[in-house]
Amino acid sequence: MNNITRSQKLGAEALGTGLLVATVVGSGIMAETLSKYVGLQLLCNTIPTGAILFVLITILGPLSGAHFNPVVSAFFGFRRIISWSTVGLYILAQIAGGVVGAMLAHVMFALPILEVSQKARDGFPLFLSEAVATFGLVTVILGGLAFARSQVAGLVALYITAAYWFTASTSFANPAVTIARALTNTFSGIAPASAPTFILAQFTGMGIAALVCGALFKNAGE
Repeated sequence: MNNITRSQKLGAEALGTGLLVATVVGSGIMAETLSKYVGLQLLCNTIPTGAILFVLITILGPLSGAHFNPVVSAFFGFRRIISWSTVGLYILAQIAGGVVGAMLAHVMFALPILEVSQKARDGFPLFLSEAVATFGLVTVILGGLAFARSQVAGLVALYITAAYWFTASTSFANPAVTIARALTNTFSGIAPASAPTFILAQFTGMGIAALVCGALFKNAGE
């Protein structure tokens, strides 16, 4: 599909990130509405997120690569798979799409269109969790591209579903989603003061993954 335009690619990144955030925020609101048990709320948030990731990567991957994540775009920039000018545009599209997705979820549930989250998520355990979550995500993507390219959508969806539960932070692993979730004072929110630490951890995880995977998957799939 070499005739795909830049506008189509940016549209796919914005749409994909927007629908991802709408799913994360919307399912969190629905979970809080339907259950008072936090464990069940998290499960109700996890399943739709994994499901929508599979769908979005499958249908939008052929257009833009289905990054939906500044960390993933930056990783491919470092690997010279895409240009840095494209990385910058992708990140802008992802952030814009994520914010619109949060707004859409609020409107669907009759909430104020945007709210500043009051949910603090601080401390070293959460920083480490986000670094581990992002390290794992990048590793899964690169391993999938090397050995199971046709199964990347399923691999990423399953990984995020698992990472919701084995990381203390519930695996944001995405700066654009983190920014958008700072604008919802619901189950999935994160206080703006906590967001920079999460984003730093995410890029730290990506950097470590770049070093490890550069050696582990060297020449794999090429």
